[in-house]
Amino acid sequence: MVDEPQVVDALRSVEDPELGRTIVELGMVHDVEIDGSDVTFTLALTTLACPLRESIVEDAREAVLGVPGVEAVEVELREMTNEEKEKIWPKQKQQEGGVAEGLNNIEHVVAVMSGKGGVGKSSVAALLAVALRRQGKRVGVLDADITGPSIPKMFGLHEPPPMGPVGIIPPETEEKIRVMSINLLLPNEDEAVIWRGPLISGAIRQFWGDVLWADLDYLIVDLPPGTSDASLTVMQSMPLNGVVLVTSPQGLAGMVVRKAARMAEQLNVPLIGVVENMSYATCPNCGERIEVFGPSKAEAVAAQVGAPFLGRLPLDPELAERCDAGEIEAYGGEAFEPIAKAIEERVPEEAKEPMMAQQGRPAGPRAR
Repeated sequence: MVDEPQVVDALRSVEDPELGRTIVELGMVHDVEIDGSDVTFTLALTTLACPLRESIVEDAREAVLGVPGVEAVEVELREMTNEEKEKIWPKQKQQEGGVAEGLNNIEHVVAVMSGKGGVGKSSVAALLAVALRRQGKRVGVLDADITGPSIPKMFGLHEPPPMGPVGIIPPETEEKIRVMSINLLLPNEDEAVIWRGPLISGAIRQFWGDVLWADLDYLIVDLPPGTSDASLTVMQSMPLNGVVLVTSPQGLAGMVVRKAARMAEQLNVPLIGVVENMSYATCPNCGERIEVFGPSKAEAVAAQVGAPFLGRLPLDPELAERCDAGEIEAYGGEAFEPIAKAIEERVPEEAKEPMMAQQGRPAGPRAR
């Protein structure tokens, strides 16, 4: 004989893809009725307009049909009451933080920062995300460079993200890296974002708290160059595990990366290390290394800021071509592998408590 506990136990294998938790855990299963080999139950969805409604219903039906003795399954639908929704994400958290805050579980948040533009910071952030994903990690990229976003183009993403019942669902790349950027929300990717600091800071907070990142091992945050409001917002409002600094051989780049390092230190954000990009070019004919921007200064810069030197990256025309074509995930990236390994080894397990949390404001969507 089929009984209710068997049905409920079978439904524990069914997840709401948007919320990243089982439908039983979320309190969606109600009114289980059994008549011989026929089973009827109700699913209470957060919204009947849920874009994945049919998928959830079919998964639930298949799960119950897998119970021995069940021959027919009928699933009825209704929308959750306000009281039921309150159990999933408390109203206070919706008001104080992002609406997706309590549903995200992000283990490590790593920011990639440079003192000046033009050193390849975004490509380093993207390469780090790809390298971690190749190791089987669950990875997301938050493009905090609001006025100069380039991450979506590198990954070949152009469509706007769908809106779920509790937040924005970040689009996924071919290799399942989740990405959020202002460029995905613009009617035209060439449109300029002409915003003052408070609007930029507000957008970054939304990308952190209103995006349903769900479960991630690493969230890579691509910061804009310099020590502007955007960088300050990230360092004050997110529980960062550390910062990777990107520089190039020019002395000017080294000077301004030291400014970025001091900003991180003043805000008590750990420095994971320094990466020198565009360190050299390799002659395609003889294989000789050519120091296009002069001799490397990265080790000296790293010593000056008290951070480990993580490695050098060459000028590689293939990387530029892959980024322009939206194919960075197809780039070999052998030169970056030891750097990614060094970063992973040096990422602190404990994150810095956000300054806003210390001041009694919401800390952001990390749930452990």
